[in-house]
Amino acid sequence: MKLIKQAGQSIENLYNRSRVAHKKHVEEKVRVIIDDVRLNGDDALVKFTRRFDGVRLIPRQLRVAESEITAAYQSITPEFVGHLKTIINNVSTYYRKQLKGPCKVHGHDGVLLKEEVWPLDSVGIYIPAGTAPLVSSVYMTATPAIIAGVQRVVIVTPPNKEGRVNPYILAVANLLKVREIYKVGGAQAIAALAFGTKTIPKVDKIIGPGNMYVTEAKRQLFGYVGIDMLAGPTELVVIANRYSNTDFVVADLEAQMEHVGGLSILLSTSKQLIKEVRKRVANGFCIYCKNTDEAVEIANKIAPEHLQIVTNNAVSIARQIRHAGAIFLGPYSPTALGDYAAGPSHVLPTMGTARFFSGLSLSSFTKKSHVIFYSKKALEKVREPLQKVANLESMVKHADAVNVRFK
Repeated sequence: MKLIKQAGQSIENLYNRSRVAHKKHVEEKVRVIIDDVRLNGDDALVKFTRRFDGVRLIPRQLRVAESEITAAYQSITPEFVGHLKTIINNVSTYYRKQLKGPCKVHGHDGVLLKEEVWPLDSVGIYIPAGTAPLVSSVYMTATPAIIAGVQRVVIVTPPNKEGRVNPYILAVANLLKVREIYKVGGAQAIAALAFGTKTIPKVDKIIGPGNMYVTEAKRQLFGYVGIDMLAGPTELVVIANRYSNTDFVVADLEAQMEHVGGLSILLSTSKQLIKEVRKRVANGFCIYCKNTDEAVEIANKIAPEHLQIVTNNAVSIARQIRHAGAIFLGPYSPTALGDYAAGPSHVLPTMGTARFFSGLSLSSFTKKSHVIFYSKKALEKVREPLQKVANLESMVKHADAVNVRFK
């Protein structure tokens, strides 16, 4: 691992990594794909599926058939299905706790102000399947969507060379009762979800991780459709001290580097720990911190996707953290737990965007409407101040719309 000094360009690059993530050549290629799908629909999807996934399909084969979903269970042991049910239960339990009623305020003289929370009508979920099928992303995204009340949950995922979707992806989707699944990947899948084609009806919002082309397509299509976040390569910051288990720290840092483009950073007040970790971990960065406060300050500036605090005082340190997608406390809460089984979704903000984005939650799948009721008496009480502000803004008709009610 590379040792970074706190004064220098290297640490500034860590702080500002989101600013250099955009690639012009990717933007141009994605724009061509999006325009083609918008204009030519299914024909463009078939063309790009042949070009990028190496499989020839006709439009009616884009949607996964019920028979393919049923056949998927032949490739999976009953024991594994049991494991999946345990994990899905963990995720479901967590998100059911987020269910709550809308805010409501009763004021004087017949004032009622409240907020109605509506589930989105439809959501499209992108499940990567390039280097390996991200089976966990199915239950980490579809489960909160279903609990939030979304009626139409759609999965898009690239097919293999035989034109099939990974059986584990199909099995998890089936356990969650998601049956609208399409064999389309890449930027073309995002465009299809945003605009709709003859085969794939458009959705209201697109959720899920993907490569740089998928992320760029989401960026370009924001506004045509809702977007969860623009996620980049995964990242982990570990805060450790002389009480931390070196083997645990090494294992967690190395696990993060299994992801393509993964970033691992160790912040430690122990020079000895840094020395041991650098001997055993090839990639990533180590930063020596004079004290815990300095480690916290750097972690907040990095605003990582995952933050592990494996010190002997993890809880007290966590109280000072303001910017992190997910925070893992103590030696027995590794990031891998959050990736697969703990409960909260592993779809989290990256590239420093944890400063203003949150991880996937029920609110990611809902929208809100303000509801306002005033009696005549209540309206009369705000009539004069409303009129003053409306006139100040030269909105005379706004004031008239109130005054007409008192003639």
